[in-house]
Amino acid sequence: MEKKIITISREFGAGGRTIGHLVADKLGIPFYDGKLVEDIAKESGFAPKFVEEHSEHSPSGSVFSYAFAPQGVPGIMNGLSTADYLWNAQCNVILQLADKGPCVIVGRNADYILKDRADALHIYVSADREFREKHIVELYGETDKTPEQRLNEKDKRRRVNYQHYTGRTWGQAQNYDLCLRSSTLGFDQCAQIIINAIEQSKKK
Repeated sequence: MEKKIITISREFGAGGRTIGHLVADKLGIPFYDGKLVEDIAKESGFAPKFVEEHSEHSPSGSVFSYAFAPQGVPGIMNGLSTADYLWNAQCNVILQLADKGPCVIVGRNADYILKDRADALHIYVSADREFREKHIVELYGETDKTPEQRLNEKDKRRRVNYQHYTGRTWGQAQNYDLCLRSSTLGFDQCAQIIINAIEQSKKK
């Protein structure tokens, strides 16, 4: 079946967002990353900054997390944790975006949320550690933490969140249609491989 929806899961610093932009631009279809955060924020009632920091991270039942929740959110009032309420909103938004038509969706466990769609192509992007460390410094600059610490923390939080809500192992090849090594192939080549896969699906 023709693939129209592209989900990109990625290691932190592997360039999944950059590759997603390249694919969307070349295919002339919507790209959802920052826009996805905005839509989830509207759906959930949380501030965009809170969604950006928590929607792919470890679920937390701490009292501290509730300090960021808006007052009167129905899900919270019904006993859902902040993390679970945010997950429900995230699922709703991603399903709605996929129903609108062809698009590229980066992160937010979209590969799992759209796993039953025959028109979805699921990508996982990884890269060598040295490549990722250099890339995050180029993109985000230096911080008080080492690049290695930043990679470990971000990947761990994504991995825990993914396993908690999907029951799957994050980054396991069998969960994806294509696994790409951006440090070997480069961003442009990764994007072209995805586009080729989309074009090939049209012939089936």
